[in-house]
Amino acid sequence: MAESDVDTSRVSVRTYVPAYQREEWDAHAEDLGMSRSEFVRTMVQAGRRGFGGDTDTSGPERSEQESSTEKSGEAPSSDDDPQGSDLEDRVVEALRSAEYLSWEELLDAVTDDIEASLEETLQDLQSNGRVTYSGRNGGYTVDE
Repeated sequence: MAESDVDTSRVSVRTYVPAYQREEWDAHAEDLGMSRSEFVRTMVQAGRRGFGGDTDTSGPERSEQESSTEKSGEAPSSDDDPQGSDLEDRVVEALRSAEYLSWEELLDAVTDDIEASLEETLQDLQSNGRVTYSGRNGGYTVDE
């Protein structure tokens, strides 16, 4: 699909997250100088790339990324280590969002989506009765 054939009109997407998570996203977005919407869009796209999911490479976001890579003269990530190249892409995206990031900030940027995925997975496992959390024992356990 040619870039001119891509529908770039804006549409609304709604999701529900715990209040504390929205507050964390708002704080992170503010640190990056982004709106909440811009932050969520950026993190979703970065997460999709990080999980190696099928993303539409003809869309405007991908085209902009490819063209900025071409303009900067950066070599694309090696296909010999696809998981490593995903991490490379996520690190580069995080660094593009701020002038400088500390080790801790970079770590937060590349691991944030795994925390959300773990939380969602644990909630699903608990609601299906496969995992139980015990405050008394201070952790999760398989409920067999």
